[in-house]
Amino acid sequence: MPQLTGGRVLREALRGQAGRITGSALLSTGHQAGEAMVPVVIGVVVDRAVGTGSSSQLLLWLGVLGAVFLTLSFSFRFGARLGERAAEQAGHVLRVRLTDRVLDACGGADTGRLPGALASVATSDAGRVGMVALVLPLGVAGILGLAVGAVALLRVSLPLGLLVLLGTPLMMGLAHLLGRPLQRRSEVEQDRIAHTAGLAADMVGGLRVLKGIGAERAAAERYRLSSRAALTATVHAARAKSWHDGTLLAVNGLFLAVVALVGGRLAADGAISIGALIAAVGMAQYLIGPLSMLVWVNGELAQGRGSAVRIAEVLASPAAVGGDAPLTGPITGRLAVRGLTHGGLRDLDLDVTAGQLVGVVTADPAHAEALVDLLGREREPDSGTITLDGHDLSTLDPEAVRAALLVAAHDAELFEGTLRDNVLAPAADGSTVPRQRTAPATLTGQADTAADGPLTAAPAASGTDSLLGAALAASGADEVAATLAGGVDGALAERGRSLSGGQRQRVALARALAADAPVLVLHEPTTAVDAVTELRIVNGVRRLREGRTTVVITTSPALLAAADTVHFVADGALTASGTHEQLVREHTGYRATVLA
Repeated sequence: MPQLTGGRVLREALRGQAGRITGSALLSTGHQAGEAMVPVVIGVVVDRAVGTGSSSQLLLWLGVLGAVFLTLSFSFRFGARLGERAAEQAGHVLRVRLTDRVLDACGGADTGRLPGALASVATSDAGRVGMVALVLPLGVAGILGLAVGAVALLRVSLPLGLLVLLGTPLMMGLAHLLGRPLQRRSEVEQDRIAHTAGLAADMVGGLRVLKGIGAERAAAERYRLSSRAALTATVHAARAKSWHDGTLLAVNGLFLAVVALVGGRLAADGAISIGALIAAVGMAQYLIGPLSMLVWVNGELAQGRGSAVRIAEVLASPAAVGGDAPLTGPITGRLAVRGLTHGGLRDLDLDVTAGQLVGVVTADPAHAEALVDLLGREREPDSGTITLDGHDLSTLDPEAVRAALLVAAHDAELFEGTLRDNVLAPAADGSTVPRQRTAPATLTGQADTAADGPLTAAPAASGTDSLLGAALAASGADEVAATLAGGVDGALAERGRSLSGGQRQRVALARALAADAPVLVLHEPTTAVDAVTELRIVNGVRRLREGRTTVVITTSPALLAAADTVHFVADGALTASGTHEQLVREHTGYRATVLA
């Protein structure tokens, strides 16, 4: 498969709108041809009607002039409509492609990129590439309009026609050369703007944290420097565009002046008639339109090519993880880690017995983050394996892995909508249903008869309500629902900003529990709640997840005390295993990490 480049992205975007672009080009050409014929028809009116005093000829050619105006008006209206539609559709298709790539189960698109930067690529850059679908037909129409003008001038005067025919290719070549610096500056401009937008989005999302640690000034200074760099890049791009447009317009003006001068000299020498002179002067004035259009089109093409390069970089991002094998057979939930090395972890060996609540404590929080990323299939380990029921995760389809092994990150996001929508996954028909096999035995009191079946929506609304209530109660989020005007159907603001940190954490935990995955990994799920609420959550999680594998990566004594087994990881390797009470009593490093 050929390498994905900016040129290929641009070609594919245009190819997808070929029908609309072609229609727009034909109609826009009709508009430009009509514009070019206006001075020609006026010249004919002067020679055949005004000069001869013939009323019939005057009415005839005035009718022809009216028909020309009607045609060019119709062509402009519907040609512009098709061009705008092509631009919007091309941009939309690119935005969908970018969204699919960012959300791809194998990941990788966000590596080294801030969320705001990706949003900028999917909006601003996609829009600029889409704009090419609008300007390309206009560029074609401008060139053909010049050709019609040249043919008309050839009929008036051979020297004038040759002057336009020979001068136009030189003008186009000059426009292409002047567009190269603009393309380079445009790429830098968009890159700086995207980075600054990403910083802004991160600052807004973490405003409470920044205030809590007193880092507002440092964050503001970082944003100021990024904004200044974006401003400088924008000024440079604007300067390049002004030089591009100004130089081409100046050259165009000189070219048109030469055309008018040659036409005037020919009329003075009697080589052409008065009507022909009027036609030539009118044609020279008309040429300002297509030549100016070509200047604008060339600038948009330069910016579109630069944006296409940035889009191609995101679309061609290497996948963070691989694997495509299905996960078959019953899932018992047995996890085994062997020789795992990644992000500070080194030759880590770890066993999680199926059906148990297992605690994992890391002396370094960065090691916990690395383990969460690996279990969630966000990254591939440098070496070593993680197996689920004997299946190497690196060989499995990431979506299948995440359906069976759910990792609930510490910083899970909430969404604008109701509490119910945030806890239960929406179905394809828009209804809210749990992402589970069937209502689990721990929630309904019935046997889980479909434990080995595929993931499907709960069949009954009563099962959904039961699951929702149980998940809310186990996570302590039922107290959050009680504070909302609409209860579980109460509205949450964007990212759950209408809730406190502890409330958001409980809702996120409820969402993880409601998924009812065979294996659930929780990363520090109770850091923002008080001790009484935490104890209630511990008992609720233990009761709700009875018989299912649950791994809690935490330093919380309350959670660890409820675990069947606790593993202590220090210096990136497994140091000790046992119950919480045993490790507190016998291991100094564990005691210092958990009880400090």
